[in-house]
Amino acid sequence: MRVVLALVGLALLGYGAVLAWEFAASRTVNAVEGAAWFVGGPLVHDGLVAPAVGLAGLALTRLVPGPWRTPVAVGAVLTAVLTLLAIPLLWHPFLVVTNPGLHDRDYVAGLAVALGVVWLAVAVAGVIRFQKAHR
Repeated sequence: MRVVLALVGLALLGYGAVLAWEFAASRTVNAVEGAAWFVGGPLVHDGLVAPAVGLAGLALTRLVPGPWRTPVAVGAVLTAVLTLLAIPLLWHPFLVVTNPGLHDRDYVAGLAVALGVVWLAVAVAGVIRFQKAHR
């Protein structure tokens, strides 16, 4: 079974390489830009993102009481995802394709409201779990 999965993975890797090659050939992508995407991304992930997430998870297990761990972990993941989705519009709001009604808003306030709702739900879930654990 592992051999089959390895062969499927290699086939998909080859297909992705062909798609990347075709994309690079159809655009004016130089070698530096290609290297930045295909080498820089994994280096940033493995050197910065993965250790930060690992340390945050370790801190979560050490500092947060048992009933609160799951809600806080879910809140942290949702915070990260919402922030990553918001970064392009927070950084350069007018570099994306124009969509009437989408770009005429306050992105910082929208992200703050979304994160407020997430952490309010974390607080409610944490209180419920804490009360159940101490009955």
